[in-house]
Formats: sequence, C-alpha cells, structure tokens
Amino acid sequence: MSARRSTLTALGATTLLAVLWFVPSANATAPEHAKAGSGAPAAGPAAANTEVQAASAAVPTLELADTGGVDTTPYLLGGTLFLGAGAGFVAFSVRRSRTA
Repeated sequence: MSARRSTLTALGATTLLAVLWFVPSANATAPEHAKAGSGAPAAGPAAANTEVQAASAAVPTLELADTGGVDTTPYLLGGTLFLGAGAGFVAFSVRRSRTA
C-alpha cells in the first residue's frame, strides 16, 4: 500500500511541475525592429555606422510605464502559508508512520 502512495505522490508532484512549466513569464522586452535602409550594401564601416544612427534616430524607443514598486506582501504571506501547510503534512505523515 505504501508503494502505491509514493507513486501517487510522485505523480502529483510531476503533474504540478509540468503545469507550472507552462505558466507564462512576464518578459518586458521591446520588440526587435527591422533595420531601415535601402537594402544596398554599405560602402564601408563609416557608412554602416551612419545608417545605424539614422535608423535608431527614426525609430522611437519603447519604454515601460513607471508603475511604482512591487508589493511582495501577498507572495510572502502565501509562501509562508504553503510552507507551514507542507511542514504540517510532513509532520502528520511522520507521526502516522511511527504509530503504524
């Protein structure tokens, strides 16, 4: 019976990790812009540098809005709650296995 319980625990943990793998992350990066130019090869490094400067001057920079600091209080409270619940389950499991 304990082998089945361990297998179910491992299956549950694997499922949780697999689900969390697909949670999107918040990457706040600006999209890459195509180089502006005529398409003809540059005559040399100076001409290439001038093209890049002209292209960067023509494309406005994208900046994120200033939303203030991040309030981490809910994350700390939730993490502490789940850590306590996990420790409680471990203690209960150890106590139950010693009495059996």
